[in-house]
Amino acid sequence: MAPGEPYPRTLRPKEVDLLEGVLPPDRPGYQRYRELIHAMVVLGEGNQGPGNYLLGYLGATPDHSMPLSPVIAFGVVEATSGSYAVTIREFAGGQIEVEIVSGPEGVVPDHFEEKRRWTYSTWLPGQPSPATGGAVREVAIDPFLTLAIAPKEKRIWLYDRASGINLLLPVTNFHNELMLYKGIRDPKIALDVGTFFGGHAAYADADLREAFIRYNAFKLHVKLQQAPPVPSAGGFFQAVKRLFVKEKR
Repeated sequence: MAPGEPYPRTLRPKEVDLLEGVLPPDRPGYQRYRELIHAMVVLGEGNQGPGNYLLGYLGATPDHSMPLSPVIAFGVVEATSGSYAVTIREFAGGQIEVEIVSGPEGVVPDHFEEKRRWTYSTWLPGQPSPATGGAVREVAIDPFLTLAIAPKEKRIWLYDRASGINLLLPVTNFHNELMLYKGIRDPKIALDVGTFFGGHAAYADADLREAFIRYNAFKLHVKLQQAPPVPSAGGFFQAVKRLFVKEKR
């Protein structure tokens, strides 16, 4: 985009190409976003700096007060002239926040020579990480949801089998819930998110599943199937006490 260009404006062909590159059409969840983006215009710039835009329907006003939505698609295009990181956030409040980061100016040229593209949107359970080819740990949350942990690039995402979407999760929030659930207060572990990826093998799948359920209940609000309830205050001993009192009656 040329500096000072007025809004609203249509997306340029190269911008559409980059956004569609992280939205595989063979997955229903991502196909819906393709359709939304094609029906939208750039309403204005977002709050995150160069390359950050708010997409919406013509005639709408960009809402800069909305909190950041979850990341539903992320990928990188590596070119001979540099790289372009593409982020698409969840549709909320009638708009979609996108980001194409291509250097300090945030300007995407109309033409460049590509070397490689990758996106987390294409990942399926059983596959290595699209970013690095590294191993991915998988934790079944329910019959439809799989938590994926990629230690090499320090990423966590949630695969939804029904929609085909891989929802990227904020590592810090998830780590905090895990620390609270496990009762870990050592600041060298509890306050250092990096220790999770180096030592995730120390946590059982059940621990990671419970941490996600707690995080989801307060932050993400993804609908779970057959998910066990979060224990109430008092934990195991209070549950035994209640059972004992009930049996005495």
